[in-house]
This record gives sequence, structure tokens and C-alpha cells, in this order.
Amino acid sequence: MPRARPSRDELVARARRLRLVLTDNDGVLTDTGVYYSERGEELKRYSVRDGMGVERLRRAGVETAIVTREATGCVRGRAEKLKVRLYTAVTDKLALLPALLAEHGFEADQLGFIGDDVNDLELMEAVGRGGLTGAPSDAMPAVRQLALHHCRTPGGHGAFRDFAEWILELRS
Repeated sequence: MPRARPSRDELVARARRLRLVLTDNDGVLTDTGVYYSERGEELKRYSVRDGMGVERLRRAGVETAIVTREATGCVRGRAEKLKVRLYTAVTDKLALLPALLAEHGFEADQLGFIGDDVNDLELMEAVGRGGLTGAPSDAMPAVRQLALHHCRTPGGHGAFRDFAEWILELRS
């Protein structure tokens, strides 16, 4: 059963205490498509607008980290380009949460998370208790139902930027 949506004042308070936004990779930063070269190299499409969302959050004092089950060169390259922390080969995102909080010295209510698929639900539930959550427009229905912010754009086409702008608007 979904929780009641927090009031606007509560969303503003959550946004103002935010210190770190976690994002899934495939389906949020990418369009879920995988391309292969003739040599078998895996390629993925990323939106430069999402990169600007990371930069705008950073300027506001909010860091970003990618949490993904992927461990490919594509995601490593993107994380390096954006200068964000990367947690790869994470099959249980909720199980990562205690170590992540200890590493950063944060509380769960200082986090944001944007995800798109069923493997994101447990982390979204945990973060959504006191933090902020979002989902791309093409996220799985259960994820969109749980998310506090419903992006107007699909994964790989600026969904992270949409989530970042919502956070920044709440903080202003």
C-alpha cells in the first residue's frame, strides 16, 4: 500500500537536507537499449543533459553516485566523465545502503534516489521514508507508483536532469 504523499512543505524540507542523489544506470541514465559493434563492444546512449543535472546539483552542494548491477566500461567511463562515485555489480541495492551511509557519514533522509525497475523498489522504499525519490516517464508501473517525482522524460533522455531540476526548485 503506497504511503500518503508528503506535503509541499515536507518535500521542501527533504530537498534542503539532501546531500547525495543516487541513480540507477540502465533505464535512468540510459534508454535501456544496448548497442553492439561489429567487434562485440557494448555501447550505451547517455544524455548530456543528465550530465548538466549532475553539475547543477554539485554546485548546490549535492553529490551524485551511480548504483548499478552493471560492471561495464560504459558505466565506468560515464562515472569518470561526470566525476561521480560508482557502485558496480550491486545485485541488492538495499543491502548497500548501510555501508554507503557509513562511508559518507549521512543519514538515509539526506538521500535522493531515482530508479526505473523492480530491482530498485526496495532502495526506493527505504530512501522515500525521509528522502526524495523519482522515476523516469517510462519506468515500470510499480516504481512510478512509489516515486515522489514522476519525470516528464524517459530514461536516457533527460530523466535524471528532470529529477535534479525538481530537487533544485524545491531547494530554492
